[in-house]
Amino acid sequence: MKKQAFLKLAMACTMLLLTPLLTAYPLQKSIAELQQDPMRYHNQEVIVYGTVVRSIALVLGAGMFEIDDGTGRMWVYSERFGVPARGVQVWVAGVVSPAVSIVGRSFATVMRETQRRRYD
Repeated sequence: MKKQAFLKLAMACTMLLLTPLLTAYPLQKSIAELQQDPMRYHNQEVIVYGTVVRSIALVLGAGMFEIDDGTGRMWVYSERFGVPARGVQVWVAGVVSPAVSIVGRSFATVMRETQRRRYD
């Protein structure tokens, strides 16, 4: 009986410790998923893998780059990491915004980058 109670307590403690870790980690999504329902992911952090197809450098390391993951293309706004070169494959985590206007140009479904890694 004591062993069974200990196992239940251990399981409950494990679940309590793992729940914040599993819910706090951003979800990997395809660009098609994000573009089909951008409001569903509004202000949520997600991860996208893709190849850089265009880059626009702005000022002091800020810029925009477009990535293609095979399901669609999406613009990523980078404030701190600069912009990667065309053809580079990247892993990008960021917060989704349904529409953004930067320097007088409108972009639909933009990700504001929080992290990036190169994976080619």
